[in-house]
Amino acid sequence: MVRVAICGGSGYTGAELLRILALHPEVQVTAVTSERSAGKRVTDIFPHLFKYCNLVYEQMDTERLLSKADVFFLALPHAESQEAVEYFFSNGKKVIDLSADFRLNDPVVYEEWYKTPHHFPGTLKKSVYGLPELYRKTIRKASLIANPGCYPTSAILALYPAIRDGLIDTDTIIVDSKSGVTGAGRKADLAVSFCEVNEGFKAYGVGSHRHTPEIEQELSLIAGRPVMIDFTPHLLPIDRCIVTTAYARLKKKMNSADMVNHYKRRYAKEAFVRVLDEGQYPNSKHVRGSNYCLIGLKVNERTNTLVMLSTIDNLVKGASGQAVQNMNLMLGFEENTALEGLALCP
Repeated sequence: MVRVAICGGSGYTGAELLRILALHPEVQVTAVTSERSAGKRVTDIFPHLFKYCNLVYEQMDTERLLSKADVFFLALPHAESQEAVEYFFSNGKKVIDLSADFRLNDPVVYEEWYKTPHHFPGTLKKSVYGLPELYRKTIRKASLIANPGCYPTSAILALYPAIRDGLIDTDTIIVDSKSGVTGAGRKADLAVSFCEVNEGFKAYGVGSHRHTPEIEQELSLIAGRPVMIDFTPHLLPIDRCIVTTAYARLKKKMNSADMVNHYKRRYAKEAFVRVLDEGQYPNSKHVRGSNYCLIGLKVNERTNTLVMLSTIDNLVKGASGQAVQNMNLMLGFEENTALEGLALCP
């Protein structure tokens, strides 16, 4: 039985990790941290996680935690993960970081977008970007995983086959995404309170969202050349899930049926990516609570534009579920262990 610790276990992603790992036959959660809930039982904060009624939140003491687990999930705020990741990784532990601290390959780009320096560029070079559909072989050999952001996961999976196979002009990519409120984290903030969000719909971070360089980094690696995008996120008045619509000009004439068949061939062996039939488009309700990504495609033949639509649960495939998927690969378990649950629909 593999021992697992969750650092930052009182937020939404921490709670989802606990929920998913409760179904995992090969692991045991042996420690969970929370600065604001230290001393409380998990069920004091999340009554539905009754399997953990005897597990108590503790403060983040890396030296004391080191001997308690073999694998460490870090669900800490950006910039707060760096030292903990460095400590656990340098002491031989498997680490999966859900912050952005080890996602960007260039520490200069990280500092530009996150307004804080990266103190461990050597360790940064050893991290692996944890998107299994692109980096499965590397993830299997890794000890440090940078778990992707939720918006990047939805955008990259939507665009990957079209870029990889040279079907679109990468200079024309536009990414338009909508997220549920849990994407902002579990915190008291007027901007994401019920009355501010309910029955509203707005864009935010226009031209400046921190996931932009992460998306561009991975699309550039797929394309083999620098790729820049226009990315606009929006806030939906729902709890969870992301719907992304990406647009790009096609390099040659194709129809929707051809494109659907192409994507289905590319993702044929992927357990958690489902390409919908022609004329069908993803609905966030159909992935809520699951680790699946649904993709729909439409060629606007009038403008020769490919429209790529994807939806994921931002807390599962966009965070905790993908983290467990990465852990399964790292430890040699079946990749879909504890992750085959279907969506909570309706």
